[in-house]
Amino acid sequence: MGRSKTISDNVALDRLLAALETAGPDGFSFSKASRAVGLSAATLVQRYGTREAMIEAILLHAWDRLDVVTARADAEAPADPAGAISMLLRLLPGGAAEYNLTDGFLLLREDLRNPTLRARGAAWGTSLAKALGRRLTKDAAHVERMGWQMASVWQGSIIWWAFKRDTDPDTNIQNALEDWCRSVGAM
Repeated sequence: MGRSKTISDNVALDRLLAALETAGPDGFSFSKASRAVGLSAATLVQRYGTREAMIEAILLHAWDRLDVVTARADAEAPADPAGAISMLLRLLPGGAAEYNLTDGFLLLREDLRNPTLRARGAAWGTSLAKALGRRLTKDAAHVERMGWQMASVWQGSIIWWAFKRDTDPDTNIQNALEDWCRSVGAM
């Protein structure tokens, strides 16, 4: 009979994600993970096998969390362009914009390198694009295309804000999204 877990997988993954965000993927070891989660390095090796498998599990957990937040935003946002904008603003990491535009890209790099994580990101993007597109057009043939365009404007505005930093990120991103909606006749 196996031993019961003293720390659940979800709790461990939440703690490991916070530690991974701090250490970065290149500096993340079983030793650092052990200190962050309160389990021995040997226990983490038993759970995940390799350092790479542990990082993959952590980042898949982060995608799961993002799926929940996205589904909640989709369910609660109005079914119009303003609702699409509010969804995207809700997905911004409140107060963490600077981190996500600097050290956070190190985690994104891992998502792009790993085929499993890359597929997970693509699936989330498709889901997001459809949720946005339903708020932008009633033409079913254009829903996903419009959603991908809006998601691209959103991500681009985040990146360009990081360079300019002439307003707070939420205001800058909201203005860019509203301007784009007006330019395509959605507002």
